[in-house]
Amino acid sequence: MRTRLTLAATAAAVLLLAQPATAGSAPFGAPGVGDPYYPDYGNGGYDVSHYDLRLTYQPATDQLSGTATILATTTETLARFNLDFALAVQEVQVNGRQARFAATGDHELEITPATPLAKGKKVTVVVRYADVPSTKKVYGWTGWLRTPDGGVAANEPEGSWWWYPSNDHPTDKATFDVSVNVPDGTQAISNGALVGQSSKLGWTRYSWRQTSPQATYLATLAVGKFDLDAGGNTTAAGVPVITAYSRDLGENESAARASVERTGEITDYLATLFGPYPFATVGGYVPNTQTRYALETQGQVYYSPKIFAAGSNTSIVVHELAHQWYGDSVSLERWSDIWLNEGFARYAQWLWSEHEGEGTAQELADWTYASRPAEDPWWQVLPGDPGPDNQFHSAVYDRGALAVQALRNAVGEQAFFRILRGWPTEHRHGNATLADFRAYAERISGKPLGALLDSWLLTPGRPAPGTATSPTPTTAPTTALTTAPPTARSGLRPATAPQEPKSWQKIKATDEAHHDH
Repeated sequence: MRTRLTLAATAAAVLLLAQPATAGSAPFGAPGVGDPYYPDYGNGGYDVSHYDLRLTYQPATDQLSGTATILATTTETLARFNLDFALAVQEVQVNGRQARFAATGDHELEITPATPLAKGKKVTVVVRYADVPSTKKVYGWTGWLRTPDGGVAANEPEGSWWWYPSNDHPTDKATFDVSVNVPDGTQAISNGALVGQSSKLGWTRYSWRQTSPQATYLATLAVGKFDLDAGGNTTAAGVPVITAYSRDLGENESAARASVERTGEITDYLATLFGPYPFATVGGYVPNTQTRYALETQGQVYYSPKIFAAGSNTSIVVHELAHQWYGDSVSLERWSDIWLNEGFARYAQWLWSEHEGEGTAQELADWTYASRPAEDPWWQVLPGDPGPDNQFHSAVYDRGALAVQALRNAVGEQAFFRILRGWPTEHRHGNATLADFRAYAERISGKPLGALLDSWLLTPGRPAPGTATSPTPTTAPTTALTTAPPTARSGLRPATAPQEPKSWQKIKATDEAHHDH
């Protein structure tokens, strides 16, 4: 799938260069936000506040039809603007009036309203569409996952193009209402809470509501025959836990359930590290897809059944749930800031390993460092700016987690756990950059951290030992707001070569569970 990312980035750059010189200036909204990795993802000229998606899906034919109502505010005067979308459109209205539209580029829906839109005004856009998502390819591939009994939309860094029109970049987050009509006996799953379910004339409509701001790629849709538990259980803090499993998972079903059913327990544990859970619901679903990845779709994590083929794996669940704080609530400002997502989600797995008594974070850091000799090209990948080809490279995860351990050793336990908890609180439901994180960590710790973070995140080559591989204090702080739960934490480097921690193989399984998407 890294090849797909290369194609996407190349095509995006070509498209950007092909635009007229005036495309990004008034009165036309830009066809991209100018992200360094994906210049034509997202659009300029407006901010979306809400998506209302009313859909009908027929699993037998993979036919999806829908009406998307998009509430937005203009950020400049617009005689024309774009949405990101790949399906066939029948009609567009802007503020209740018919608008001209055309498919341009690879995934652009170009809309010309009847009259120009003034800057700073609220706008309602209605798009009616119908198509067969699995037949639509962008950059040579489709992001719609066909299953024996339906279909699934779950992909990163883009996933919306195959089921709803959007401003597809993490910097434009919005709330969502998703209402899906499916044949009786079939279920439809999306983000947030299930707020309505009704049947009529052989069809059942499921209505889901996500009330917290959500990046477009974190919106998900799954239609099929599921064993759905929509909030019968809660975490200890009272957050409803929603789970769903395809009824044809076969031999992977037990391992999937044994893992995902621990969602509530793991969410409570992560809340002790990162602060209160940021959304109204938490959960996960396992459809009968053929991929091998998991994705942190907001509040409703997507898991491929194949990631449980070797047995249960709570470490993968920890990784995806950690993203609810690091990646979903606090989202990327640009895709080059991927370390803020993956480095901390991987480190959460290291802390879970400590919690489970299967190897401390320091032991995992020592093992990770020792397992990669200095001449390994792996050390040339920079977690702080890996490039689109390497966005999901294992170095972003493991070297990224080494950077977090280096930070912990440099600032000490009290400051480290204040940072770990305070960052998602300070930037809750917002966007941030690597530079923002450095400034925050320096403010909380009172220490200059530029050279340290640069050496682990932005400098080619293997950093010298003595930061991530140095001992951590053996006495953990006791203040509940600044520390992890009490765990055995030796933190001392072994006198001999590091030994593989017991949790290592389960943690490494996450690599395959991410690099495939």
